[in-house]
Amino acid sequence: MSLTEKPVETAERRSFYDKIDSSSYTALWTVLSNIITPEPRSGCVPHLWHFDEAKSYLLEAGGLITAEEAERRVLVLENPGLRGQSRITTSLYAGLQVVMPGEVAPAHRHSQSALRFVLDGCGAHTSVDGERTVMQFGDFVITPPGAWHDHGNDSDAPMIWLDGLDIPIVSVFDASFAEEHHADQQPITRQPEDSTWRYGANMLPVDYEPTRVSSPIFNYPYERSREALDHLLKQGEIDPFHGIKMRYINPVDGGWAMPTISPCLQLLPKGFKTQPYRSTDATVFVVTEGTGRSVINGKTYEWGPKDLFVVPSWHTVTHEADSDGVMFSYSDRVCQEKLGLWREDRGNAVPLNA
Repeated sequence: MSLTEKPVETAERRSFYDKIDSSSYTALWTVLSNIITPEPRSGCVPHLWHFDEAKSYLLEAGGLITAEEAERRVLVLENPGLRGQSRITTSLYAGLQVVMPGEVAPAHRHSQSALRFVLDGCGAHTSVDGERTVMQFGDFVITPPGAWHDHGNDSDAPMIWLDGLDIPIVSVFDASFAEEHHADQQPITRQPEDSTWRYGANMLPVDYEPTRVSSPIFNYPYERSREALDHLLKQGEIDPFHGIKMRYINPVDGGWAMPTISPCLQLLPKGFKTQPYRSTDATVFVVTEGTGRSVINGKTYEWGPKDLFVVPSWHTVTHEADSDGVMFSYSDRVCQEKLGLWREDRGNAVPLNA
């Protein structure tokens, strides 16, 4: 018996397989090499979406359907290898949402965790469980599972952001619930940025008891995160595979900011090229600054500001920046770590100095 080869199929065996099939049985030895594979095997494929094209489609959609009628006016980024499944990787969802000036995306809540990463425009807002925050370019915003949330745009220009959700993960467990609020916008019961002041100053209320599985902070401003990358670059400790890469954390326990999604922000200095790297967490990348290219399993993808691309599980990737490049990314690494599944291949490289 082999993990990679199936036993020879004889007429007698085929007859047996047909007989047990009628009673909803399958012989393990006929499918073992397909369900327990020597290395990750996925329908997910590398792909890059150019933001300029996406924006033109979103603005066209803005003239076809209102945010209220659509509930969420979003274009799903479907992986070419997983079409019809509303997935960018086998475990994660991605979509680009536009809210036009004066519009409201109505309040609702659901079992799925969601992130927002702002790509275009400024001054729109999102509200989560009674607290409102203004959204600026590059901000990373969390909507915890089960939290009421709505979005509004009081600015004079369209607002576009990336939605990242764990929809496929929740679907695996058949645990999806969703509910509409009785009003388009939920009541605001907290001061603006309350969660940032309460939990984002390296302090917690003295009697704090966690009520969520995700971070109690729900807006991580880009300006502050970007500044941290610059300070680390001056220190000169550049990872050969990632440049300067930081994870967004939950201040309560120092873990990942979300229970099922691992968000990060990284800086690739001008002229820097990463060494070949692969890991089991298929990853979505969003370019916020700079131009360059990524080579995924031997194929080159040229990227610029606001472009998005996906690196499937266990695909070798290198990144090269023509100018200082900054990329937001998210994956299911946190889930894999909790289950003892996550693995990376770094070879024998040593840290570099700037």
